[in-house]
This record gives sequence, C-alpha cells and structure tokens, in this order.
Amino acid sequence: MGRRWPDGRGELVVHGGGRGSSVVVPLEIATSYRARTRGLLGRDSVDGAMLLSPAGSVHTFRMRMPIDVAYLDRHLRVIAVRTMPPGRLGMPRVRARHVVEAMAGAMSEWGVRKGVCVEVVVGGG
Repeated sequence: MGRRWPDGRGELVVHGGGRGSSVVVPLEIATSYRARTRGLLGRDSVDGAMLLSPAGSVHTFRMRMPIDVAYLDRHLRVIAVRTMPPGRLGMPRVRARHVVEAMAGAMSEWGVRKGVCVEVVVGGG
C-alpha cells in the first residue's frame, strides 16, 4: 500500500487525536529527494507541520529549533512520537514509512500520539 504525494502544500488531519474530534493542521509535503533533504533546515519556525515521505528516521543537525517527530507506518498510523533538540540523530524505526515534523510541543496539542491515525489531504491549506 504505497503512498505517493507531490511536493507542495496540504493538510494533516489527526483523527481522534484531541477531545474525540479531528484536528486539521497546515502541512508542507516533501517527497522529492531535494525537498526531503532540505526539510526544516535553516528555519526558525514552521507553520503547521512537514511530511517527509518516504522516511524512516530524521536528524536535527543544523536545525535552529527543537522539533516533534511522529513516525508513521504505511497505513498512516503513528508508531512513535519524539521531541528532538537540535544536533541529534533520530533512531530509525523499522516500520516507519513517513515522518511528520513540527515545532516542539505541537504534536501533543494536536493529539498526535502512538496509535492515532492521520490523513494527508493534498492541496488544502
């Protein structure tokens, strides 16, 4: 069940994350090698979240801010969420196919936690 999205913008829909309702977050989609390599490097903030796909791990070398990282399986179910300060190498997740990055603290506000399903809507936001 491979998923492919074009680079661009969209929305991340967190199902059942917070208070039983869905949460919709602006999303940047990075699927090309160039976009994934650049990611959030050199930024001071991010409006919403960034999806890196395919990806099984991330690093925060040369980042200016701590980030939350959600590892997603092929069904877009969250398998782990971690907060990473700058200058770290994330542990690869064997089942991870996609990674969502956001400002530190944002994932808990949106209800993103292990076991929650998310949806990627292309062209939103």
